[in-house]
Amino acid sequence: MPPPVRAYVAFGANLGDPFAAFAHALAALTALPETRIAACSAFYRSAPFGVAGEQPDYINAVIALDTGLAPQALLDALLTIEAAGGRRRAAPLAPRSIDLDLLLHGSTVLHTPTLTLPHPRMHQRAFVLLPLADIAPDLVIPGAGALALLLETVRNQRIVRMKEADAPIRSFAEPVIA
Repeated sequence: MPPPVRAYVAFGANLGDPFAAFAHALAALTALPETRIAACSAFYRSAPFGVAGEQPDYINAVIALDTGLAPQALLDALLTIEAAGGRRRAAPLAPRSIDLDLLLHGSTVLHTPTLTLPHPRMHQRAFVLLPLADIAPDLVIPGAGALALLLETVRNQRIVRMKEADAPIRSFAEPVIA
């Protein structure tokens, strides 16, 4: 069996109880075969990105996994976790109770009808890059560059790191490294 690969998963939610959705996601990710949680970022509050009209702010985080699952198998598991968490795909960019995006799977570069790695828009989004920098500050994103440099390009996006006291569950204000 090949050694595990470090994968990064973005979490976001702006409907219902985002913190309960995060706890659900962590429990489900922990139960995946050949997978363990390696780190979790702090929580961030961000304005909805690229949408017209009113929506609640999102709660965002990034989770690092060490996994033996192939990229498509991991994506399929994330979609199953979303569905179990009440995710409905009514319209693109609609508010959501849980959103799990596979950002990176090791250094894999992949373009299939169902999966693109690295995530094709991650380098444009502060709500991904800031939490990712909490747990992988020296990361280089294939095809996009060094995370530290990419952070400069999103500095005008509204995002706030939450204080631990503002989250009803442990907010991972300091990265959790297992």
